[in-house]
Amino acid sequence: MKKGFGYLLVFMVLMIPKITSGQSATLKASAKTNVEVGEQFRVVYEVNAEGSNFTGPDFRGFSLITGPMVSTSSSIQIVNGRMDRTFTQTYTYILSAGQEGEFTIEPANVTVDGKKIASNKLAIKVGPASSQQAGGQARQPATQDQSGSLSSKDLYLRAIPDKRTAVVGEQIIITYRIYTRVPVSSLSVTKLSSFPGFWTKNLLDNNATLQQSTQMIDGQEYVLAEVRKVALFPQKTGKLTIEPMELECVAQIRTQQSQQRTRDPFESFFNDPFFNRNIQNVPKTLISEAITIEVEPAPVARRPQQYNGAVGQFGFQSAIDRNEIKANEAINISFTITGSGNLELIDLPRPIFPADFEVYDPKIVSDIKTSASGVSGSRKAEYLVIPRFAGNYRIEPVEFVYYDPRKKEYITLRSQTFDIMVEKGSADSGGDVVYSSAQEGIRYLGSDIRHIKLKGKKLKPAGSYFFASTLYFMLVFGSLALFIGALIWTRKQEHLQQNQSLLRNRKATKVARKRLINAEKHLKRKEQNEFYAEISQALWGYISDKFTIPRSELSFETVEIALKEKNAAEDLVEQFILTLNNCEYARFAPGDVNKKMDDLYQQGIEVITKAERSIK
Repeated sequence: MKKGFGYLLVFMVLMIPKITSGQSATLKASAKTNVEVGEQFRVVYEVNAEGSNFTGPDFRGFSLITGPMVSTSSSIQIVNGRMDRTFTQTYTYILSAGQEGEFTIEPANVTVDGKKIASNKLAIKVGPASSQQAGGQARQPATQDQSGSLSSKDLYLRAIPDKRTAVVGEQIIITYRIYTRVPVSSLSVTKLSSFPGFWTKNLLDNNATLQQSTQMIDGQEYVLAEVRKVALFPQKTGKLTIEPMELECVAQIRTQQSQQRTRDPFESFFNDPFFNRNIQNVPKTLISEAITIEVEPAPVARRPQQYNGAVGQFGFQSAIDRNEIKANEAINISFTITGSGNLELIDLPRPIFPADFEVYDPKIVSDIKTSASGVSGSRKAEYLVIPRFAGNYRIEPVEFVYYDPRKKEYITLRSQTFDIMVEKGSADSGGDVVYSSAQEGIRYLGSDIRHIKLKGKKLKPAGSYFFASTLYFMLVFGSLALFIGALIWTRKQEHLQQNQSLLRNRKATKVARKRLINAEKHLKRKEQNEFYAEISQALWGYISDKFTIPRSELSFETVEIALKEKNAAEDLVEQFILTLNNCEYARFAPGDVNKKMDDLYQQGIEVITKAERSIK
């Protein structure tokens, strides 16, 4: 029966595409038909098939708060032997009504099985705003006012500890997280938090890409990014204060949108509030709150004598490579602690060896790993031991004691008991060699007789000299030719240096195209940060090389002045400035990341091509 059920299940899976192929794909748009000025509402597009290349309308007359947010759902039903499968893909936008009137939202488009389908239009009537919301509070606008003010709720930094009380040595993880409702760029830490009384370990790679997510807080959607994460291990008791961290950034806020249409061909795409030209860049300093941690000593009651400060969750293992050997031969004994906690601060337990054993200092091997959940890994002590006399020996177990803060108790772990049988060594042991498993620390016990050197010297005919030989003349004339070549090359370099401006001007387009090719590779691999870096370098580098402007002096103003001096068209100047601005803020803007990257790449190609044609 199990085998028959398996065949039935495979048949059901294979039949799913055939069942769904008979359904006709539709894209349905839905939203409230009556809203008030300042009210936020949802516009939802549902397609009953797997779609791609979704393109939303421009939502003229409304402010786009966020979107599209994509979700999918599917289900299979079998009724009287008939199988039905439903699949729904949903694209959700959140809009805000800005003015009274009757508005029409044009259809959206999506591609299903290579066929482009369109949704229905939406007619929405916007009425005057009521004085009070249902909860009794005045309705707040969804965006910044015309003056471009930025409130503390739009952008802030928080320090979030996973616990506020701990024992000495217990791991505490603090996450520094930025919350924003507006696009931000140029993040830089100006002051790191100080951790007096703690041993610290950084848990995030400083060069890694910031992981972003979204969260609804008090009815508002925020973009979250973890900018720093550290593991702390308190080393003393009492109330320990963690100082705030300071972060500087540039926030982009939008003011009242202009109703004037422009000739910008990308207006429909950048009508998103985060890509609107009616924006203002505001420098912002973010400061996290100070945190107080209450640190207590590990409980004194029932504390074992062998406890040495280990706190966390650990395991303890021991091993020996062999139990039967001859005198003057080496054995390896290891003791390993694994788990999570203050591993790097733990003193490994030391065993007691018999007096007839020669024991070398242990080799400590640490394998410490950091992740978002904290510090974990292992520490191992390897002992190289040499019994010098025959006999039966025993190495007694050692104990490792740690405090588990989850169970709030001390845990004692014991190693194995090792019984070692040592036989009498050979009579001639002068050439015995002691070695370790790691092939380190090789030592000769007897070394008065060495091997005879068998390798002979290279001989040459008598009366042969280097002077006036073929090799001599080859080196002389070769050096002369090398000198002449270096002289010619130096003269050419000096000539090129005198015409550096012309050289940079000629290579400007070539360098920009190379950057765009690299950006296209990152676009295909969906590497967001690398893509924006290449696009930005292509645009700024083209201006720097074309007009011989140092990179340190580049700004929106210098770009505008340089283009106008070359009699560039007004729409080209405007489009170039807008493209540079979008590069700075696109990575933090909500919405479909892949579509914005693709559109920004196309815009970069077009604006450089136009500039090359019009600027001589």
